[in-house]
Amino acid sequence: MNDKQMQIGEVAARTELSLRTIRHYEETGLVIPSARSQGGFRLYTETDVARLMVIRRMKPLGFTLEQMRDLLDATDRLDSDDALDDGEREVLLERIRTYRQAAAEQVEKLRVQLARAEDFASTLEARLERNSPAAQV
Repeated sequence: MNDKQMQIGEVAARTELSLRTIRHYEETGLVIPSARSQGGFRLYTETDVARLMVIRRMKPLGFTLEQMRDLLDATDRLDSDDALDDGEREVLLERIRTYRQAAAEQVEKLRVQLARAEDFASTLEARLERNSPAAQV
């Protein structure tokens, strides 16, 4: 990724996360700004934005901060320049597979909830149509 550095406001706009949320993720150690400006402003890179996007996608699926930290650790280690033996690489890949499976299960639960919500909204719409003044004529 490139070396462009962004202040927190730009990162918030790009990720659709609030400044407060980004600072919270910093406090919990999930995302650490890559640098600070001479004035002390947090500076983020594209890599930092990518981490925030992973977190943003995990949150609505019910993953905990610890799970987010674990997944980011696994991906960081896989993406690092450190040499991993085949056993270490496979352990990390298995951790990621576990999160992929958990995400797929949550997505399916959300699909069921969405279908139920759409059915409920349709039921209400039909009731309104049956009982509207125009239907009474």
